[in-house]
Amino acid sequence: MTLNAVPDNAMPAFALRLTDVSVTLGARPILEHVTFEPAVGQINAIIGPNGAGKTTLLRAILGLVPYTGRIEWGTNKSGKPLRAGYVPQRLDFDRGIPMTVMDFMCAGLQRTPVWLGQRRQARQLAQTWLDRVGGKDWNDKPLGGLSGGELQRVLLAMALSDDPEILLLDEPVSGVDVTGEELFCDLLASLQRDARYTMLLVSHDLSIVTRHAQYVLCLNKTVKCCGRTVETLTADNLAALYEQEVALYAHTGEHEGHSHGHTHHHEGSGDR
Repeated sequence: MTLNAVPDNAMPAFALRLTDVSVTLGARPILEHVTFEPAVGQINAIIGPNGAGKTTLLRAILGLVPYTGRIEWGTNKSGKPLRAGYVPQRLDFDRGIPMTVMDFMCAGLQRTPVWLGQRRQARQLAQTWLDRVGGKDWNDKPLGGLSGGELQRVLLAMALSDDPEILLLDEPVSGVDVTGEELFCDLLASLQRDARYTMLLVSHDLSIVTRHAQYVLCLNKTVKCCGRTVETLTADNLAALYEQEVALYAHTGEHEGHSHGHTHHHEGSGDR
C-alpha cells in the first residue's frame, strides 16, 4: 500500500457534496438546509458551538441517521464511490477486556474470529498502519492499557487500514493531553500531505483548526459561513457563529523546534 502523493489529475472532481440536508430527530430539528462541498484533498474543519449538529452531520454522511436533501459521493478513477474511513470521538469498551492492540486491529481486517488465530495478511496490514501512526511496538499491549492519545492513533490506524479516500474524524483529540493532541494533529497533516486524503475534522479547538485546516465550515444547525480558513475565521464570523463574543487569544507553542502563533478557543465536548 503506497503512501505516495496522488497526482492532481487523479483527484475526483468532488469528494462529497451535500445539498439542502436537514435532520430531524424526535420532532426536533438538528440540522437545517445544509449545503456544503468539502475541498478535495484537503483538511476541512467543521466548527460550531455545542448542540450545533456537528456530530449529527457526520452521522448523516455515514448514513447512520435519516435525513432529507441529497448527499452525493465523488467517484474514484474506477468510477466507484469514494471509500470513507471514520475515527470516532471515543471508543467505549471494557478496559479490562483481554485484547491486545493487534487482536483489535485484526478483528476488523479478517473474517474469522481472532481467537481462532490472526491471519498473516491481516497482521501485515495492521502492522503497516500501526507503524505509520507511531505504534510500532504496541502489538502486544493490552488495548485497555493505552493512553487516550495512543488509543486515538490506533483508531486512526484502523480507519486507514480500509484504504479510504475520505476520512471523517469526530473530535479525535477530545480529552487527550496537549502532547498527544499535537502528535495526533501533526500526524493528520503528514498523512494529508503524503496521500492527499480529503478530511472532515470536527473540532472545538480553534488552535487546531487555524494550524491544520485549509478549509472550514462554520455550523450552527445551518451553515453560517464556509471557505478558506484564513479568510473565514474573522472576529465577526466567529461572533455570529457562537452568538456571543468569542475570547480569542494568541497562543505560541513549542513543538519539534517550531513556534506557532495562533488563536485559541475551547468549548466542552458533547455536541450532537
